[in-house]
Amino acid sequence: MLEKIIILDFGSQYTQLIARRVRELNVYCEIHPFNNIPETTADVKGIIFSGSPYSVRQDDAPQIELERFMQKYPVLAVCYGAQYIALHSGGDVQPSSTREYGRANLGYVSQSSKLFKNISETSQVWMSHGDTITEVPDNFEIIASTDSVRVAAYQVKGSETYAIQFHPEVTHSTDGKQLLENFLVDICGCKQEWTPDAFVESTIANLKAQLGDDKVVLGLSGGVDSSVAAVLLHKAIGTNLHCIFVDNGLLRKDEYEAVLEQYKHMGLNIKGIDAKDRFLSQLAGLKDPEMKRKAIGRVFIEVFDDAAHEVQNVKWLGQGTIYPDVIESVSVKGPSATIKSHHNVGGLPAYMKLKVVEPLNTLFKDEVRRVGKTLGIDDVILGRHPFPGPGLAIRILGDVTAEKVAILQEADAIYINNLREAGLYDQVWQAGAIFLPVQSVGVMGDERTYENVICLRAVESVDGMTADWCHLPYPVLAKISNEIINKVKGINRVVYDISSKPPATIEWE
Repeated sequence: MLEKIIILDFGSQYTQLIARRVRELNVYCEIHPFNNIPETTADVKGIIFSGSPYSVRQDDAPQIELERFMQKYPVLAVCYGAQYIALHSGGDVQPSSTREYGRANLGYVSQSSKLFKNISETSQVWMSHGDTITEVPDNFEIIASTDSVRVAAYQVKGSETYAIQFHPEVTHSTDGKQLLENFLVDICGCKQEWTPDAFVESTIANLKAQLGDDKVVLGLSGGVDSSVAAVLLHKAIGTNLHCIFVDNGLLRKDEYEAVLEQYKHMGLNIKGIDAKDRFLSQLAGLKDPEMKRKAIGRVFIEVFDDAAHEVQNVKWLGQGTIYPDVIESVSVKGPSATIKSHHNVGGLPAYMKLKVVEPLNTLFKDEVRRVGKTLGIDDVILGRHPFPGPGLAIRILGDVTAEKVAILQEADAIYINNLREAGLYDQVWQAGAIFLPVQSVGVMGDERTYENVICLRAVESVDGMTADWCHLPYPVLAKISNEIINKVKGINRVVYDISSKPPATIEWE
C-alpha cells in the first residue's frame, strides 16, 4: 500500500511548493481543495493544512471540520491553518500591528518538541501573514517564538497536531526541510520509499493490470511528458501502444523529421502524419489567440481521430498529463473540481469514445524527468525546453501564414543553436523567438528597409508557474541578433524580452 500525505489547499501561493518539498523527501502526497476533500483511507499517514490569502476573521474565509482530522491523523498546520485551528479551538487571532513578511529568526524553541528536533533556537524562518495568534487555549503548548511573534509554533497537548506561523517550504526557512522531515518521519512514521524506481515499478504493474490486452493510442509531441508517458506504456503493453506524431506545420525547424527518428530508435510503435496544409488553411485570417488555439485543437482532434480509426479495436487514449495540469485547474473557491482541457488534444470529444489513461498525472515536471532518467530515455529528450501545444502559432502574434512560420523557424533555430554552442541551453528553462506584428525602419547596405521584428525570450524557472528572465551574456545576444538579421530574410530588428512572470507570462499569447 502506497503511504501518502494529504495537503489541504486553502488557496496559498505556496501550496504546490509544500507538495514539492514533501516529494523531495521521498514521501508521496496529494493536494486537495479544502472544499473537495476525498474520503481518507488507511494509507493516509498525515495531513498538512496550507496557508491562504484569506484572513481567518473574514466572513467568507475557508472553513473545514477540524474534528474530521484532529485526533485521527498527525496534522501540520501552516500559517492560515495554524490561525484557523487556534481561533476555532477557543484562542484569538487579531490583525498584526504591522504586516509580518520576510525573514525572521526563532528566539525560543522547545528542545523536547519532536517537530523541532535538530533545529536551533536562532534558525531563520520566512513569515508571510497579516494576522497574529494573540491567545491560545490552555491545552495548547507554545513550542517556538520569534522576537515579534510569540506564537510562532504550537502543539495541541495530548495530540499529534502541530502548527507553525512561518513557511517551512520556502528556501528562506533554512531548517524548513528538517522540520518537514521531522513531521513526516518522526511524527507520521513515513518510510520515505517513494522514489523514481519505485514509481516506475508500481506504475508499469498498475498499467498492465488496468489495460490488459487493450490497445492504446497516444499523441506524441516530442516533449518530455508525452515521451515518458509513451515509454511507460510501451513497457507495460508493448506493441499494443500505437503512437501518433502529427506535423502541424508549427513545429521548430526540422523538428518533425528529427523527433520521428529519435522515437524510432526508442523502439516505439509510431506513425508520423504530415498535416501542415490542413492546419495552416484553418488558421488563415485568424488573429485572436483563443481562436487560433481552438482551431488548432479542433484540427488536431480530427487528424488524430482519423489516425486512431486506422487502429482496430482501440479502447484507450494515452496522455502525458502531469500533476500541475490537474491541480492548477481545481478551484478552492467552489466545491466543484473542473479539469482544464489538455493542451495537446484540446479536450476529448464524446464521439471518440475512448477511455483516458494518464500515467504521469501525479508527477511534477522535475519528477517526470527523473522517471525518464530511470527509464533510460536520452538526455536530449529529457532536457528539451517546454514547447507550447499550439506551437509557433502563438509565437506569431496576429495571423499565421506559411511565410511567417518559415521566417520564425529560421530565427528560432539560430537562437537555440547559439544557446547550445554557448553552453547556455541547459541553464535556461525555456527559450523561443516571437514574431511581432510590427515592422520597423532599418538600413541594410545602401538601402532603407521596412521589415519585421523578432523578439527573443528566455526564462529561468522550476516548474513554469513563476519565472524570471535570463540575464544572457551580451556577446551571445549580439551574435544571435547579427546572425538572425544577416541570415533571415525579412528581419531587420531583434529585441530581448526582460519581463518576469508574474506579471507577464512566459509565452506572449
